[in-house]
Amino acid sequence: MANQQLFLGIDCGTQGTKALILDALSGQVLGLGAAAHSMISGANGRREQDTQQWLDAFTQATRQALAAAGVDGQAILGIGVSGQQHGLVLLDDQGQVLRPAKLWCDTETTPENDRLLTHLGGEAGSLERLGVVIAPGYTVSKLLWTREQHPQLFERIASVLLPHDFLNYWLTGRHCSEYGDASGTGYFNVRTRQWDVPLLQHIDPSGRLQAALPELIEAHQPVGRILPAIAKHLGISPDAVVASGGGDNMMGAIGTGNIQPGVITMSLGSSGTVYAYAAEPTVSPQPSVATFCSSSGGWLPLICTMNLTNATGAIRELLDLDIDAFNAQVVQAPIGAEGVSMLPFLNGERVPALPHATGSLLGLTTTNLTRANLCRAVVEGTTFGLRYGLDLLRANGLEAQSIRLIGGGSKSPVWRQIVADIMDTPVICTVQSEAAALGAAIQAAWCHSGRQDSLAELCERCVKLDPTSETRPVAAHVAASQQAYERYRQHVATL
Repeated sequence: MANQQLFLGIDCGTQGTKALILDALSGQVLGLGAAAHSMISGANGRREQDTQQWLDAFTQATRQALAAAGVDGQAILGIGVSGQQHGLVLLDDQGQVLRPAKLWCDTETTPENDRLLTHLGGEAGSLERLGVVIAPGYTVSKLLWTREQHPQLFERIASVLLPHDFLNYWLTGRHCSEYGDASGTGYFNVRTRQWDVPLLQHIDPSGRLQAALPELIEAHQPVGRILPAIAKHLGISPDAVVASGGGDNMMGAIGTGNIQPGVITMSLGSSGTVYAYAAEPTVSPQPSVATFCSSSGGWLPLICTMNLTNATGAIRELLDLDIDAFNAQVVQAPIGAEGVSMLPFLNGERVPALPHATGSLLGLTTTNLTRANLCRAVVEGTTFGLRYGLDLLRANGLEAQSIRLIGGGSKSPVWRQIVADIMDTPVICTVQSEAAALGAAIQAAWCHSGRQDSLAELCERCVKLDPTSETRPVAAHVAASQQAYERYRQHVATL
């Protein structure tokens, strides 16, 4: 139909792939699809995925979304891909994948990361040189690990790609990367927006890695057109344009309209993230703040906590509560959970920077050890971590009139109120909770338009806020929450 402009947004995450069909003219999401991935895990912190699963899930989710939307795939004008950040995909000179992809949550390369950090001159040296502090999850330590653990395979590397770059390569046959996702590699300078070639030469003096780097493109530039065979396989028009795409946080920013200063996006997922748009690369002196580039032309200072719904889920399982029963327990307990504090660092923690920490329950007495207080304490404890991160962003000059909440936890009115009170800022959810897939579809429309200035109009039309979810802080709650937060900070200080 001539009165529609259809775009496909894909979000390839750790758990699975989501597909979304957007009509960029009406701003309506017409259909959704999803397919799961599984993980290869090892006791040494190994977290990998078979890239073929991504391609199968991409296909399945796309076909499902097209069917749900009731549209002809030949009408799709463009595709945008969001991918989990930091992952490493290695190809040989035939374009074949050499081994499973190492993921952002893989900690097997911690010793390699420590050695690279020492080479860079510690956290301060890394910040000065790259604008970010490299962490074990970043791509750079995965390269050193591959060279040391799989030397024969390393010799065959012809292309080094991130997950979303790999999907774009599958779609178009081109090796490209854009600034947002490249920011999380650890061999990219976020200030100058260039690869740090000498760092790759330090890992491998032969120059192989430098030769394997993808070409960097701007966020508004398409990678190219979809390959005819892939178009046929997916049931999509062979004229469809493939957008630059980006990392899931960068696409989530576009999908929540976070493309100019004043908005903060907070994601309550298995991990928690807080990020906001910045027009300049003002690198925070705090190592915990990652000043990534955005996929909309600016920068996206970001903090990430490792423990969120995994911690609340652990308490729910322990007490055998479904989500509604859990929320009812949280409401029963007063703010501060009568002195019960949970430091929910079940996975170690990135913010606050406590990689070797474990979780703990503190302040228990014979009278306050109740189910309700335990449930309240885990929600407060995870939210305090995000408050700590938000304070770091605010200290770096970010101001926010409101917080846009996404992720599974945002669906809970109880949690929304707790976030509003702890942050002392109004919160609101977007209508479309699949923010990364929506952002990818919006970015595809932007790349298709050929106009650098059209992104704001597209976000205006396609990103809708849910007025029924708006939650304002309550003054009395804010004061009580602040007290509980100070208690949390004291407990963290003892670690």
